[in-house]
Amino acid sequence: MSNGSPTGRRPIGVRIAGTGSALPQRRLTNADLEKMMETSDEWIVQRTGIRERRIIDRSKGESTSQLAAEALQGALADARLNATDLDLIIIATMTAEMSCPASASLVANMVGAGTCGAFDLTAACSGFVYGLNVAHDLIKGGAYRTIGLVGADALSTLMDYSNNGRSTSIIFGDAAGAAIIKATDDTSKGLLAQAMHSDGRGWKEIYVPRCAEDFPPGIAADDAKYNHVQMNGASVFKFAVGTFPELIQQTLDSAKVAASEVDMYVCHQSNQRILTAARERFGLAEDKLYVNIDRFGNTVGASVPLCLDELRKSGRIRDGHKVMFVAFGGGLTWGSSLWQL
Repeated sequence: MSNGSPTGRRPIGVRIAGTGSALPQRRLTNADLEKMMETSDEWIVQRTGIRERRIIDRSKGESTSQLAAEALQGALADARLNATDLDLIIIATMTAEMSCPASASLVANMVGAGTCGAFDLTAACSGFVYGLNVAHDLIKGGAYRTIGLVGADALSTLMDYSNNGRSTSIIFGDAAGAAIIKATDDTSKGLLAQAMHSDGRGWKEIYVPRCAEDFPPGIAADDAKYNHVQMNGASVFKFAVGTFPELIQQTLDSAKVAASEVDMYVCHQSNQRILTAARERFGLAEDKLYVNIDRFGNTVGASVPLCLDELRKSGRIRDGHKVMFVAFGGGLTWGSSLWQL
């Protein structure tokens, strides 16, 4: 007997059942950076809004995978689930310790998830938002019921903390954030609209060269830059300022929702000025667009889920809210995910 769905399956809703986060112990303040390179607290705050960030210490066992496992364990506890309840683990990261195995496989082992599926998703700062859309639709399609999604990065491992890298190294920090995405019988919950974009022509604006052949045409190879993030800050800023409001408007239009109807905008923390410009563009109150970049810097794939966990723990995001997640980053990539919680 048909239940009314095209496939004969009962309609499925999707909810965010729990969140967690993890941070390294060490704080790297602007005052610390002043001792390492020619910069100043005033200069950094004025241009980025960042006052401090966290960075891992490998000698203490801290790593991308360790942070990811800690965040996922926190999210499981919040959702009142065991690791063996997971059907799949997705880790959004650009700083896996190794190209093989995937960080997701390491994390699955660390948390005791058994033989569930596990893979990494690489979309730089857009990774967690891409992952929200992927996890949602895997559950909506009926193949999975419980997915652990983690955004985790340790960009300090790719930084040059000297004058040569000062324009980039002041920006990034390390962290992890996780969410448990779960099937529910409440079909009102889940995605209202989503978008994922990429423009590979802009790859040269943010890249990590591993060898001479990785440098863009016209840029001389320099082995001192191997394994360090190379970023054209002015171009990335221009890209983000133009893309951010367009992406939000596209998502609102797709869902037929007004900007004022969204309860919270959870945006990638790249630059305080970009966040402020987006908030003013849509006439949003300050408390509707969350900012924590001053405390953590740009944590890449961890940026959005770190905000999400703080907002849920403080009660500023809760069931019944409409929440838009937005991010942009290397690739160039940009994406959105508008949820009815």
